[in-house]
Amino acid sequence: MPLHVLPVDYAHPAQREALVVLLDAYARDPMGGGEGLTQDVKDRLCDDLAARPTAASFIAWLDGAPVGLINCIEGYSTFKAQPLMNIHDIAVLPGHRGAGVGQALLAAAEQHARARGCCKLTLEVLTGNARALSSYLRFGFAPYALDPAAGQASFMQKWL
Repeated sequence: MPLHVLPVDYAHPAQREALVVLLDAYARDPMGGGEGLTQDVKDRLCDDLAARPTAASFIAWLDGAPVGLINCIEGYSTFKAQPLMNIHDIAVLPGHRGAGVGQALLAAAEQHARARGCCKLTLEVLTGNARALSSYLRFGFAPYALDPAAGQASFMQKWL
C-alpha cells in the first residue's frame, strides 16, 4: 500500500490519537528534547490546534498506520506583506526515516502554503541534526541570510 499524506481533522478520534502519538514519539527523540509530552499537553493539543484557524497538520499513513507528522502555523511576512507558513514540527518514526516520508510531508505543507497564498515556508532545525538538515536542503530550503556579510539568522527563544 502506498504512502498517503492527509490533512488532520482535529475532531476525528483516530487522527487525534495519531497526531499525539507521533508528536510524543518526536518529543522523546533526542532531536525533540528527549522527554515525552505531559498528559496535560496530550489532552489539550488537538483542541488547541483546532481553535487556531491558521494551524494545519498532515499525517503520513503507510498501510493504515501513522508514520509521520507535520504541524504548520501560518504567520505573516511584513517585508512581503503576505502570509508565510512556519513548519513548527516535522516527525518521522525511526523505522521510516530515509524512505521519503519527510519529503512527502514537506510537499503537503508546501501545497497547503501555496493554496493559502503564502510567500515562503520557514522552519528551524538543530545544527547537529544532519539527517533532517540534509532533507530540508534537498527539498529546497536554505539558511536565512539577508547579506552574507551580516551572517546567517539565528533562532532564539525566551520562555515566558
